[in-house]
Amino acid sequence: MKSIFNYFFRGLLFVLPIFATFYVILVIVNWANNTLNTLLFSWLPFQIPGLGLISAFILIVLLGMAVSWAFSRPIFSYFESIIARTPLVKIIYTAFKDFTEAFVGDKKKFNRPVLLQLFEGVDRIGFITEEDLAFLDIESKVAVYCPHSYNFSGNLFLVESGRLTPLHINPADAMKFVVSAGVTQIENNDG
Repeated sequence: MKSIFNYFFRGLLFVLPIFATFYVILVIVNWANNTLNTLLFSWLPFQIPGLGLISAFILIVLLGMAVSWAFSRPIFSYFESIIARTPLVKIIYTAFKDFTEAFVGDKKKFNRPVLLQLFEGVDRIGFITEEDLAFLDIESKVAVYCPHSYNFSGNLFLVESGRLTPLHINPADAMKFVVSAGVTQIENNDG
């Protein structure tokens, strides 16, 4: 009887992460597909599965192309300047834009993992996001973002460089390690 429970829990350890991952993806995909189908194709007398997702992909690619063209940049810059002058919207928009650019834009910020010494014997993995804090009138510190485990949040610490040890690992692996609460195994590539 004990071995049946052991097999059950081993099976659960295999199935649960896969199910949870696919469930979250499925919820997001269904929401995006249904929303775009309702917005763009409500006039059709029938539903085409996946049409909303295909439309979203095409619209995002076209928008990316339009933003890249020299003659259309002033239009997008004007639109962003309007958002930048709108109270409350400015705070939300710029925070999301900067956070997105930190991962996928030209200004990638989460590419320098470090070990931050909080106090003797206790360290935390983080990412240097800004080395020059002169705009805050801070001369001898850097900004280190430390993400939380199993969450889309974290803490920003302003620390002296001497309290940091560079980690010579892939930044994506470092992020996975932190977000998984140290459960995910990573290999040190010494690079």
